Amino acid sequence: MPHPTVEPMTETERADETAMNTMADDSKPQAVPVVAVVLAAGFGTRFDPDNPKQLVSVGGKPIVCWSIEAFERCARVSDIVVVVNSKVRGEVESLIDQRGYGKVRVVIDGGAERVDSTAAALDTLAQAGIPGDAKILIHDAVRPFVAQSAIDGSIDALDQFKAATVAYASTDTVLLTQDLGDLKVVKSVPDRPNTFRAQTPQSFRFSTIRKAYGLASQDPDFHPTDDTRVVVDYLPNEPVAIVSGAETNLKITTLEDIPTAERIAEQLEGFDPKEAARARMHAMLAQAAGQMR
Repeated sequence: MPHPTVEPMTETERADETAMNTMADDSKPQAVPVVAVVLAAGFGTRFDPDNPKQLVSVGGKPIVCWSIEAFERCARVSDIVVVVNSKVRGEVESLIDQRGYGKVRVVIDGGAERVDSTAAALDTLAQAGIPGDAKILIHDAVRPFVAQSAIDGSIDALDQFKAATVAYASTDTVLLTQDLGDLKVVKSVPDRPNTFRAQTPQSFRFSTIRKAYGLASQDPDFHPTDDTRVVVDYLPNEPVAIVSGAETNLKITTLEDIPTAERIAEQLEGFDPKEAARARMHAMLAQAAGQMR
């Protein structure tokens, strides 16, 4: 099913948006709640089973804090729900308190899979009486560098559509495959202009995503890996708009992603990981010298 596309910003518009991303956007008042759901419940066995990746520091800041702050500083976002793995709930709640994230309304435990965590957040919002036309932005905490333009574009897209996803145009040819014996073989090759790499946030009117999850829960084979798939599969007549993403909206999956993440953090905030490492070493040497006196 073809997806409508939300036109990306021009360079001038992006520059203006960047300059104003910490200021209230009075020209776009929100008539309904805009709720960001930050999913930080995965434990990342592909990353490091002993170090939950949402708590790993990148650019001098825990990964989960980058994601929360992206929505905290967007004036149009009214509320934030953080979904965590119960094993790190205490640490995440401490970070939220220490850093004063005033839009975080609740921290809840997630589930065994990503869709279970989303379902838990949707149930929490329903119990809180969130209206059906509320705008819900669901974001993977391990995409710490989501741009304000992507958040703003997602909110805008829901004025015209009931579902939207941030996505980045694929620069590679994508192959659709099928099994043939022990091997995969090419089934079809879609035209490159029609192929995108899904990112987050993935955004919905609350009643739409609730309806999709309600239908999906009745399917014993329900195992989607993201929320857009739930709408596409179970509400096939509901168009999902594409909001322009960016290559920097990186998903940190393995330890090999950390150097790239550090470079992005350095570009965004002028953080120098080598300088930070030198500072830590100097501090350790100073402490050791003090203990020897």
